[in-house]
Amino acid sequence: MKKILMLAPLALCAGAALAADLDAKVAEMMKTSFKANGIASLDRQVQDEIQKACSSPNDPDAATMKRLEEAQLATIQWPADGNYTGGDWKEGAKIAISGRGLTWTDASPDNNGGGCYNCHAMDPAEVSAGTIGPSLVGYAKLRGSSEEVVKYTWGKLWNAKAYNACSNMPRNGYGKILTEAQIRHVMAYLFDPASPVNK
Repeated sequence: MKKILMLAPLALCAGAALAADLDAKVAEMMKTSFKANGIASLDRQVQDEIQKACSSPNDPDAATMKRLEEAQLATIQWPADGNYTGGDWKEGAKIAISGRGLTWTDASPDNNGGGCYNCHAMDPAEVSAGTIGPSLVGYAKLRGSSEEVVKYTWGKLWNAKAYNACSNMPRNGYGKILTEAQIRHVMAYLFDPASPVNK
């Protein structure tokens, strides 16, 4: 029994070494399997701290989550003019529906879609909506349009990881998926009383 107990730490160390070696081999394979093309550059393969923490086998502990979220909160770019919801809800609807963009065939990253319907229901008349995220039907009707709700929504669209480090939601603004103007249009889609989201 004593011999088994002495061997257990050695087995654990060997297992950790094998896992690290496997991780290194996978990273090298990823680097050599892809090539930069157009606007799709190889920097997309580089994980930042939050991506590493949230894709590890074990969830980050509460203190790590809090530290990561605080760092992500600091990355949010609030509209300089304070105009959060003054976009065009019709443009916001187009952005929410479209999942197009950021592929190597796109000339620029400035006309991509948000792909919001991949995870959320928004306009009740839309026949295809995801269920990974919460339903956003009646968004402003249910939540109101207080400064707190508006700022939270902008922040969530800009960098969802500021509110939940391991959120499945993309970091739209921070990740340059959507521009500030596009986020303002999506905000209008969520908050404008004329938007079908709020009918």
